[in-house]
Amino acid sequence: MVFSGLTFLLAFLPIVLILYYLMPKKWKNIVILVSGLLFYAWGEPFYVFVMILSTFIDYTAGLLMNRFDDKPKVRKACLLISVIMNLSLLGAFKYLGFLIDSVNSWFGWTIPNPNLPMPIGISFFTFQSMSYTIDLYRRKIKVQKSAVNFMAFVTLFPQIVAGPIVRYEDVQNELDDRVITEKMIGDGISRFITGLGKKVLIADNIGALWDSVKALGIENLSAVSAWIGILAFTFQIYFDFSGYSDMAIGLGKMMGFNFPENFDYPYMSKSISEFWRRWHMTLGGWFKSYVYFPLGGSRKGMPRTVLNLLIVWTVTGIWHGASWNFMIWGTYFGILIVLEKLFLGKWLEKLPSFFSWLYTFVLVVFGWVMFDVVPKDTVNFGDVFNLIFGYIGAMFGANGTFCDNFALNSIVNYGMIFALAIVGSSDIIKRLSSFIKEKAPKWTLYGYPIIQTCIMLMSIAFITTSSYHPFLYFNF
Repeated sequence: MVFSGLTFLLAFLPIVLILYYLMPKKWKNIVILVSGLLFYAWGEPFYVFVMILSTFIDYTAGLLMNRFDDKPKVRKACLLISVIMNLSLLGAFKYLGFLIDSVNSWFGWTIPNPNLPMPIGISFFTFQSMSYTIDLYRRKIKVQKSAVNFMAFVTLFPQIVAGPIVRYEDVQNELDDRVITEKMIGDGISRFITGLGKKVLIADNIGALWDSVKALGIENLSAVSAWIGILAFTFQIYFDFSGYSDMAIGLGKMMGFNFPENFDYPYMSKSISEFWRRWHMTLGGWFKSYVYFPLGGSRKGMPRTVLNLLIVWTVTGIWHGASWNFMIWGTYFGILIVLEKLFLGKWLEKLPSFFSWLYTFVLVVFGWVMFDVVPKDTVNFGDVFNLIFGYIGAMFGANGTFCDNFALNSIVNYGMIFALAIVGSSDIIKRLSSFIKEKAPKWTLYGYPIIQTCIMLMSIAFITTSSYHPFLYFNF
């Protein structure tokens, strides 16, 4: 089922917020719970029960851990049941079909593929829910005895399907008792509008160009067209995902929650390691806490550190999707980070900032080729490699054409959007804003609301006149 999340969200949000503010404190989590279930059910009316099942498993496991607190074996059994059941749900819906198709392709078998539709955001809410039982087992948090409060945590509709991944420890105090101030509401509205503008005005516009490039076929691309296309996706995925994260964080503030940040200008990074400290920060933190550190992290010598990094990045690739290109993508970044850990990082520190930035940005762009150039139904490993290297080859003129009319028209038609994307993905606006606040504080009092209102009106106008509003990370 196609999930028209943005349109429904904008129509749904005012009703939820009005009810939320009108309700007494003890009823607010019920509003969160019901609204989260309705929001998810709008896109997945059947698979909302998968999310409820995942939530029930972890809530029950938590109660049992608390009840048998003095029995380590029982506590460990509860943890294992929680993790195994959640990963089984994730594996069945996200990876089973891919595994069957791959086996059939390798051995010429004809095992029927159940073709189960993947519940939207399943990777997000299973990881979020599992964080509770893992941290409870580690005694980092206290048990949540209220079923309503725990389900409200999992079904927080602002970030339920695309993050940021909110761990229980991030909001445990706010779930039970939170204060909503006028400043939080004002900051939340501003953050939401910023995210909406990122998503609608930049990501959707520049994403249409990437779709046009893919429609041409790799073999028909000039070098300039290939670069324009993948740069369009480079900015689309950033503004799409960071825009949704901004909207989620803003909505959280309106409801009294402080969700963790998810992006910190990653395209300004000067190493691949730094890039991944700035991109999808909550996922990186999740893997660091629950995979990398339990494996031993960097505490057991360099050979073990290298192995641990490669394991984490292979798993990171698998998390993003059931396809060989995601595994290649994760391994690619894992190898780069290992090289930086071994020696490359020291070399980069000695380079002028521009060259270390250029190194990082170009390698990230190559990574996005691996991430999105392969159609989802491609199960043959050789075909995946051919598509990836075919596109990279086109970027360097392998098709025999440096520039064509499509490239020239794209530069003319999308030049302004690219310029806006370049500025928006840097901290220029943030620094300019700080300068204005310091030098002309009165202007910010009147100017910012006007700008925010214009962004909101333009975004709504674009939503009503265009049907192209994909949320890329709803698919993970």
